[in-house]
Amino acid sequence: MHPIRPARPDDLAAISAICMAAFSKAVAPSLSAQGVATFTQVAAADAFAERLQGDNHILVAEQDGDIVGVIELKEGRHLAMLFVDPACQGQGIGHALLQAVLPQLRAPAMSVRASLNAVPTYQRYGFVIDGEVGEFNGLVYQPLSLTAS
Repeated sequence: MHPIRPARPDDLAAISAICMAAFSKAVAPSLSAQGVATFTQVAAADAFAERLQGDNHILVAEQDGDIVGVIELKEGRHLAMLFVDPACQGQGIGHALLQAVLPQLRAPAMSVRASLNAVPTYQRYGFVIDGEVGEFNGLVYQPLSLTAS
């Protein structure tokens, strides 16, 4: 299996690169330039560095010493990021990351604003649609939630 551990400051460039690679392949083609720019700012290494110092729990998955996935839980209740290197998708890394972050949940449910293409994946993980499709700074998303067990 892929080792999962807390993110460290020296991981941030790799974390950003994985998020951007997966986003660019699967999500960016469906968004406006504004949406791509918004995500690029949020997924920048310095933005991750700032959140790592705050109340966000960031975990990474490794394969042969390289980071291949990342998950970020905001304020113990909101799934802010879940990305796997496109070359490593379909190996259960995303599900393993989700399972690893669940003990950090501090609310009865976890929310996520998923890109539309990721909704079926989140539903396989047990999330349910929790509202109407929305848009924020060009990012189009579907709210979903997962009840803590």
